[in-house]
Order: sequence, then structure tokens, then C-alpha cells
Amino acid sequence: MFNAIARRYDLANHLLSCGADFYWRNRAATIVANWRPVQIVDLATGTGDLAFALSRKLPQAEITGVDFSEEMLARARAKGLSRTILADAMQLPFASASVDCVTIAFGLRNLPDYGGGLREMQRVLNPGGHLLVLEFSLPRVPMLRAIYRFYLHRCLPAVGSLLTGERSAYQYLGDSIEQFPGGDAMLHLLEQSGFRDARGESLSGGIVTIYTAAKPL
Repeated sequence: MFNAIARRYDLANHLLSCGADFYWRNRAATIVANWRPVQIVDLATGTGDLAFALSRKLPQAEITGVDFSEEMLARARAKGLSRTILADAMQLPFASASVDCVTIAFGLRNLPDYGGGLREMQRVLNPGGHLLVLEFSLPRVPMLRAIYRFYLHRCLPAVGSLLTGERSAYQYLGDSIEQFPGGDAMLHLLEQSGFRDARGESLSGGIVTIYTAAKPL
């Protein structure tokens, strides 16, 4: 599915979010920059947009983009991302306690086991290292939530199909957002997965949320 939409993935993201995805990634990169990590692993890097936002904030950091889609990584490399690894986020090819920061944007909900994926991220982090998860969520305000759900299930598949020719990918997107454990449930899952100081920051009325947490010292 992800290989099939790689060619027009960036265009679809920008148009379907009305350009808000630039703001979301910039905000995430600003948070990471405050931690001053040296080694960053960006999981589900896709075409590398978050990795590039991170590199602009942290030009001296070593940023590695990881994805299980070769077509996505090819696009990221074509855009200038020099360090990429084809790998499954459930079985990362990194030693335990070997990186300072792990980021994942719009990818955690695609994993077959959220908790298992988070525990694998915790494994590769150095003690005191940080995790940032940027993920879609559902607004809490009832009216906005209803409008957003209509957009997810009626508008998004149709427009996504026009842009990429892959309607099923955007039907899956809406369904996966509905099923993802957002808000307090996500914070609880982070704590259960071995992290501490789990926090959530809602953006754009709750359409997306940035979750942060740290590995205990």
C-alpha cells in the first residue's frame, strides 16, 4: 500500500491537510531541538519530511530515517536524506541503549502491536533519552469531532483516490485513526511500555497530538 502511494505521497499530505502538516512537523522538531540529541532515529520516516524538519533545527545531529517501504525511502534519498535503513519498526537493527531520541510521525498506528513497538523504541534509547510520537487523533469538541469524522470517511478517500489512485489507502487511514488509543489511553500505554513523564500536546483542535516521553535513567 505505501509503496503504491509513494510517488504522490508528499502532494497528498500537503493538500489533504491544507498545508497544516508543515506546522505539525515544525512543532515536533522544535520540541526535539530542546532536548539537544546527537543521534536521532526517525521511524516510519516515509519520504523524510520530519527528518528534514529535524535537520533544520539540529544541523549537527546524526539523523537516520527508518521505514519498511523501499519506495518511500527512495523518495527520501532523492530529496537528500543520506542515512536511511529499510527495516521493521517492530525489530529495529540498533543495539540496546544506542540512540538519544526516537521520533515517529503518523506511523505508530500502522504497527500491528502498539505496545510492542513502543517497547522496542524504549529498548534502543539511551537512559534519559526521549521519544516523540506525532499522530492523528480525534477532536474532543463534539461538533468538530463530527465534522472531522465526516471528512475522514467521506471526503478523504475520494480526494486521496484522485491524487494517488489508491482509494483503499485513504479508507484505511480513517479507520486506523478511529482505532488508535489517543489522549489519556496513549499516555497510559507509554507508561506501561516503560516510559516516564508521558505528555500530550493537541494541535489544530485535536486533529493531531504530539506525545512525548523519556526512558528512565
